[in-house]
Amino acid sequence: MHNQYVAPFIYEEENSKSLHFTIDQLQSKMKKASPYVLEVNYTKTMMGFLLLNRSPGHIVMIGLGGGSLAKFCYKHLPESKITVIEINPHVIALRKEFMIPDDDDRFEVVHADGADFIRESEDCIDVLLVDGFDHRGHPPQLSSKGFYSDCRKALTRDGVVAINLHESHPLYETFLDRVDVAFESNLVEIETNDPGNVIVFAAKGVEIAPAAFRNRVADFYSELSQWNTSYA
Repeated sequence: MHNQYVAPFIYEEENSKSLHFTIDQLQSKMKKASPYVLEVNYTKTMMGFLLLNRSPGHIVMIGLGGGSLAKFCYKHLPESKITVIEINPHVIALRKEFMIPDDDDRFEVVHADGADFIRESEDCIDVLLVDGFDHRGHPPQLSSKGFYSDCRKALTRDGVVAINLHESHPLYETFLDRVDVAFESNLVEIETNDPGNVIVFAAKGVEIAPAAFRNRVADFYSELSQWNTSYA
């Protein structure tokens, strides 16, 4: 069973660890002295969901990686329950290497297919973060028309989804169109400081005003930097 998944590897330097499928494919990065800090820019952008839902009761993440977003939310959103879905057992096996918390009453890592998990969920997720990649890039099951429709169905009335997409992917516009249809054009694209990464925010009930949201994101980075200080 495990053999069907590519095992990532850790690239370790004196002060940091990073997770890769290939040396050119950075999945996650952690400073050893500050494991709960967001180091990769696109992850900071994904936290923009807080502009649409400030106090999510249940956050679901598809894709564990090195656990950057999971750890950050666990530390700074103590009232939120966090469920992380990861299909690759080799990734889960490295959770201790990246100081990902043990499962407890509000944090859980689930070994499952994210598409299956979302398909079986309905009106129960306040924030959904879709950041699932393998060694080939976007898994087809996490970028299909049906998947994005299931994402909307899984959200609560005020639910929000943030999706990490690669703008250079040949099907980028197709993926974007699928999100647009599923969420009835209630979405906004935010470019990140990581070349090629675009975060798409879409909401079920909260209306998104793209221009105003983009302006708020710029201010949000300043607020986030106060959280994202270098302590464990």
